Amino acid sequence: MSTTTIPRRAKVLVIGGGGREHAIVDALSRSPRVEKIFCAPGNAGISLQAECVHLEDTQVDELADFAESRGIDLTVVGPEVSLAAGIADEFTSRGLRIFGPSRAAARIESSKDFAKALMAKYDVPTAAYRTFSDYQEALEYVKSGSFPTVLKYDGLAAGKGVVVAENLEQADNALRDMLLDDRFGHGRVVVEEFLSGPEFSLLCFVNGTDVQPMVLAQDHKRAYDGDEGPNTGGMGAYTPLPFITGEDKTYALEHIMKPVAAAMVAEGTPFRGVLYGGLMKTADGIKVIEFNCRFGDPETEVVLPCLKSDIFEIFWAVASDLPIPDAEWSDGAAIGFVLASKGYPGKYAKGVEIKGLANALSDPSVKVYHMGTSLKKFQDGDLHEDFDGRGHSLVTAGGRVLMVLAQAPTLAEAHAKALAAVEKVDCDNLFHRTDIGHWALNE
Repeated sequence: MSTTTIPRRAKVLVIGGGGREHAIVDALSRSPRVEKIFCAPGNAGISLQAECVHLEDTQVDELADFAESRGIDLTVVGPEVSLAAGIADEFTSRGLRIFGPSRAAARIESSKDFAKALMAKYDVPTAAYRTFSDYQEALEYVKSGSFPTVLKYDGLAAGKGVVVAENLEQADNALRDMLLDDRFGHGRVVVEEFLSGPEFSLLCFVNGTDVQPMVLAQDHKRAYDGDEGPNTGGMGAYTPLPFITGEDKTYALEHIMKPVAAAMVAEGTPFRGVLYGGLMKTADGIKVIEFNCRFGDPETEVVLPCLKSDIFEIFWAVASDLPIPDAEWSDGAAIGFVLASKGYPGKYAKGVEIKGLANALSDPSVKVYHMGTSLKKFQDGDLHEDFDGRGHSLVTAGGRVLMVLAQAPTLAEAHAKALAAVEKVDCDNLFHRTDIGHWALNE
């Protein structure tokens, strides 16, 4: 990084291939400073706005080689697995500018115990906890407490390493999964006090002690309407949140996000990137549920469309260790519905054709972000829809497949527009919730 002068026509590499990365690519495409976007590995939707690169998000050396060979001005990292693998460290060691925290700073997500210990040391409000590596000791501790109780695998588990146990049987099964059967790998378990209240996500651009908040969002983890069914990676999200006041946001910023950023600096692991606060408004005040070291998914898909400022300038400032420019945000609402493969989060089919996206996008206030899609050249002679203008059809390639979102002056209007667009998507193997935003809409 020989100079911090911001380029007029930049080449940007985005790491990842889901809906979050599509939203990042889409936001970058609106910047007049961005000339060319690459995405590794990308997906079918991203391929319409960026050149997809056949590299996986954990191929750190190969990604750095690519950035060097193509003269990439800035790399933006989406997935936590890339950060935990040390991609920011490798790029920085080669003099490549990258937006994302170091492996040491990424521990705030990759180790639940690290995050809890940091909060305890610096008096950041969170649930009481203890960490265990021994199954029997953990079980005895759980028996001595009350239910529900929260069990968290101390490591990355693709959003599936948290269990809210309603009784001893459920707790025992979870502890066996995590400590005896090594379902997510060999690791430890954090046993937490159960908290209740509405959850919300506060994402912040962070450069050391410089912390700039984004608009608040809330996602819905359960698979089905009424918050029923198994936990997923997120079935939808929305902003704003009328039940979180301006005073609540100020408290969260001043007593949680800024102190944690300062604590990371004090611990010798300054954070640079997006710090995600998963927070809860309890009867005893706002407390931390978890931290993530990157943009959340699906929150990013509704937050970034509300950003009116040039996101490239923000990314560049953080990656160059410069003051973060103040961001301007729209006053309206955004809401998104995830279309998931039937069977998700369990087993599901892949390769099912999706039609009708052009109809869904006929409303200019609607966006469709691709989460798990790919292209397929059909040879069976049937009539298929040409998605990319080169004879390829769009097919499902994951559990969460698409995010259909709409923006409008009010949440109710955005909700109606988004659902109307969802109904235009033609695929027999997709399902979605209809009640995203119910916490706000039913107030």
